[in-house]
Amino acid sequence: MKNIFLISLISLLVFSSCNSLQVFTDYDDKIDFNKYKTFAFYKPEIDKAEISDLDKKRILRAIESELTAMGMVKSEKPDMLVGIFTKSRERVDVNQNNNIGFGWGWGFNPWFGGGINNVNVSQYTEGTLFIDFIDKEKKELIWQGVGSGALRLQSKEKKEARIKEFVKEIIDRFPPEQKK
Repeated sequence: MKNIFLISLISLLVFSSCNSLQVFTDYDDKIDFNKYKTFAFYKPEIDKAEISDLDKKRILRAIESELTAMGMVKSEKPDMLVGIFTKSRERVDVNQNNNIGFGWGWGFNPWFGGGINNVNVSQYTEGTLFIDFIDKEKKELIWQGVGSGALRLQSKEKKEARIKEFVKEIIDRFPPEQKK
């Protein structure tokens, strides 16, 4: 019985400590995404992002790295513009675990049952990154990727790794698989 409790506790800790990232995309299904070969960053949109200039640089470097890995080229005369937008909010999770033991056994116990009440409170920042791909000629949004997840960052290195993870998970969904 102790082993089952221990395994359950370890599983709970492992799963609750996972920093899952949720990614959603939306796009214009009338667009042929294969025609986009070059990109540039769309400064007016990027300037509106409410994050530090250092984090903007980290995000833009990660986007550039992912797009060039896909074969796209950064250009002064791009086919596509890339913009970003960010949001964040503070989250508090409260988990209450009530463990009450009942059972049969030999002997007499004057106590009907015992109980343990555990309350776990964790606070973290949930960040959302929007990556917009805009047709340069038409100035229309053609694709948008959105990633949301916990930002529990203790160091510059962990922050940079988390930003790269966000960007990679979002950009991996581009170009969308289109129905023929």
